[in-house]
Amino acid sequence: MKGIEIIFLAAGGLAGVFLRYGVTKSPLLIGALPVNVLIVNVVGSFILGSFAMLSQQWNLDEKYTLLIAVGFCGGLTTMSSFALESVNLMDAKQYSLVIIAVIANVGLSLGAIFGGRALTSVILGGLR
Repeated sequence: MKGIEIIFLAAGGLAGVFLRYGVTKSPLLIGALPVNVLIVNVVGSFILGSFAMLSQQWNLDEKYTLLIAVGFCGGLTTMSSFALESVNLMDAKQYSLVIIAVIANVGLSLGAIFGGRALTSVILGGLR
């Protein structure tokens, strides 16, 4: 890995981590369901889906993939926090919330990837 690639990766990761911290530092609940991690996972997935389309369409240099996809989206989204949150809900015997959280995180994150790709495809199509 070259020096500039390390800089792009680190800058993206740092930005993603700080944004994740800002969103997740204060609990945000819908009823008893914590949604902070859901928000960062869905937003990060949307950005990643959109970036994937832009990267492909514009044939972007690999360093931008390190900046956005690996660094920023990797620093922003968080499977480990999602897993811990789910286990904490299980420990509290809130099984229905575990099911909702798992379906929401996985389903909405997948939907956000498709949504980001679709929206970016429409926008790129309109720019021609």
